[in-house]
This record gives sequence, structure tokens and C-alpha cells, in this order.
Amino acid sequence: MAPSRPSSKDVVVSEELRAPVATGIELCYQTYGVPTDDPLLLVMGLSAPMTWWDDRLCRLLAGSGFYVVRFDNRDTGRSGRGEGRVTRADLVKAFLGLPGRPPYPLSAMADDAVGLLDHLGIDRAHVVGASMGGMIVQTMAIEHPDRVASMVSIMSTTGRRTVGWQHPALLPRMIAPRARSREAYIENALAMGTLIGSPGYPEDPEEASARAGETFDRGVSASGVLRQMVAILRQPNRSRALRSVRVPAAVIHGSADRMVHVSGGRATAAAIPEAELVVLDGMGHDLPPALYDTYVEVIRRTADRARA
Repeated sequence: MAPSRPSSKDVVVSEELRAPVATGIELCYQTYGVPTDDPLLLVMGLSAPMTWWDDRLCRLLAGSGFYVVRFDNRDTGRSGRGEGRVTRADLVKAFLGLPGRPPYPLSAMADDAVGLLDHLGIDRAHVVGASMGGMIVQTMAIEHPDRVASMVSIMSTTGRRTVGWQHPALLPRMIAPRARSREAYIENALAMGTLIGSPGYPEDPEEASARAGETFDRGVSASGVLRQMVAILRQPNRSRALRSVRVPAAVIHGSADRMVHVSGGRATAAAIPEAELVVLDGMGHDLPPALYDTYVEVIRRTADRARA
């Protein structure tokens, strides 16, 4: 009989640690579980620190047999900051698809993630990305196929401009100046949450406020957010390259996503051979606790396909 898995409360959780991954860039990371389990790398989205992979979700994943690694992307939270200045004019040009170059591309962020695996001595990992994180793990699967065992892309898209579009009502908030005070940041985060959150799974206001406050306290870089935004807006269309992905893959998307339309998830699943598509009714552009068991089930099922 196989040994029972530890309960979520008994999962071993590391302190926050640091890993040098590129010139001038260190990533802040944390692990859940034991290194002998299946390595699972969680990659978060635009300006979102690793704590947006909720502690409860990480413990559930560890309890299902994963050695979970979450981290702050460059220009986020307690990780190192990138270089290069982005003006409002640069941002508008990127939104319009006019020529230009980002301070760094999504490929650099994928390289960061691979550098973290190198630091941990992990040859291949199951990778899961949310929003921008989905774009990063797709890039990993394309550019570093030997490092990816399976992939789950959540509420993301292929980079093709005709899919995964953003609701026009969000644009003013996306390009508005960043809030400087903690109170203003929380207020703006709550307002954005009402626009992009899951209508079928409304978030408790106190939890949303606490997460926003924690995000601000970890460190918010206004210039870093702009650098990440331009990296997203100037990402390549990966539709053709995704056809080369040969690892088990799943795509999760909410039917009510206003930040990245569900067409982005459908296009991602259509581009990857034999990818599983899971569209969740009532889910927006967040990760509601009521769906944690579903996420764990899909991630575990996808990883098990790699074993087979």
C-alpha cells in the first residue's frame, strides 16, 4: 500500500530564499514539500508577487505529490529590478502595435525561470503559469523543451493580437499612473478586482484588501510594471511555435475573463498538440479558492500524463 500524503498543514515550507539567475538579477523564491517529489514551478503574472499563488493552494499541490517552487518575477516583489525606462508614449505605441523594443522580452523572464531551476539543481520541472506567467511557461516549453516535463497555462494567450483581447473598459486603469501610497494602492487594487475578478466566485473584500496590502509591502516598482507591460504587449505570436511542444499540456481559462478573453485560452489549446482545454464558467482573471481543488486536479493529471 502506498504511503499516505501529508496533510496540507504538515507540508514543509521553506523560508524565502534568493537565487542569482542573470546579471544583476536575483529571484526571491520559496518551496513547499520535499525535493524528492515531482518538481513544480509556479510562475505568476503582471506585477503579481509569488504570494498570489496562495499558501493554501501551494499546500494542496504539495500534498498531491509536488515539490512546489514559487517565486517573484524580476521587477516584482523582493526580486531584483530590471533596467530600462518606459515612457507613456512607449506604452501607447506598444498598445497600438507600432515598432519598438521592450527593455527585456518574455524570453528573458523564461530564462530567469530556467536559471532558478539551475540554482535548485532541477533538470526538468512541471511548469504552471497564470496570465503573463502562462506566456512565460509557453516560452519555456518552446525555447527550453528539455527543461519542461509538462505545462499548464492559466488565463493566458498565444501572443496573437486577434485572440485573448482585453475588455476596452480596462485600458484607462492599465495605463493610469501607479498609486504611490499604500492606501491608494489598495483602493486601486480593489477597484480593478471588481472589474476583472470572477463573477461566479466573488472575493471576500477583507481577503482582497489584505492581499493588496501584502503586495504593496513586498515592494511595488512602478517602472518595473511598465517594463513587464511592454514585454507583454511586444510578445511574439507563439501560435506556430507552440505546435512544436511535445510535453503534456493543459489550458485553464475562465469564461468570464475580461483581462484576457477566453479566445486566448482556446487558441493556446488549439495550437499545442493534444492539449487539454478546461473552460470554467464564472471564472474571471483571478484564482478563486473555490476552484483550488480543480486546479490541483488538472495540474496533477497533466503531470501524470508525462509519467505515462
